[in-house]
Amino acid sequence: MKSILIVVVLFFIVSCRTTDKVLVFSKTTGFRHESIETGIKTIQALGKENNFEVTNTEDAQQFSVENLKQYKLVVFLNTTGDVLNDDEEKAFETFIKNGGSFMGIHSATDTEYDWPWYGKLVGAYFLSHPEQATATLIRVNENHPSTKHLPEQWVHYDEWYNFKSFNQDISVLLRLDESSYDGGVHGDYHPIAWYHEFDGGRSFYTGLGHTNESYAVPEFKQHLLGGILYCLIR
Repeated sequence: MKSILIVVVLFFIVSCRTTDKVLVFSKTTGFRHESIETGIKTIQALGKENNFEVTNTEDAQQFSVENLKQYKLVVFLNTTGDVLNDDEEKAFETFIKNGGSFMGIHSATDTEYDWPWYGKLVGAYFLSHPEQATATLIRVNENHPSTKHLPEQWVHYDEWYNFKSFNQDISVLLRLDESSYDGGVHGDYHPIAWYHEFDGGRSFYTGLGHTNESYAVPEFKQHLLGGILYCLIR
């Protein structure tokens, strides 16, 4: 009888657990990446495998204070340009200030140049990029869930951004070795993935994710998952 009671209690606990909800936002008003759909499918698959629920949208009207309350994390997946109006921006600021998390992928830094709060949240703005190339990434943080699986030097093919207006409070996870490819402008300090806490919430950004092929690379998929789990505070 006691064992049956224990099973019933455990079942009740498991059934009452809430699944974290993640909103993937991929609206573009500038350049549109062909890899957006692949990125959505990849994050959806990671959600099924790791017990978080993924909703994707390009409808900026989803950015209301009330609607965003249901989510723990909002991902800007290859967004570009001015994607939110003033009211939607205020709603998103409220979401972060209430403890919500943000994750930016690749051209999330090529977004909302006229919204200084967002620039600090994402951590930097896009400046330029050379031709896509294979480059060496240096692991700066070996303990973060997004990088602990990576070697100290990771060779990867992608489109490598140069940035402007860095938020000095970011904690760098990966930096680019500019001697391994042509077109970098930052010298020894070229962050390409970072995280920080900002205005009540958490923020994670990775500059990787331009190509469709990236989303099939196990190291990159684990990098994305680690970033998501950091944002979900697991």
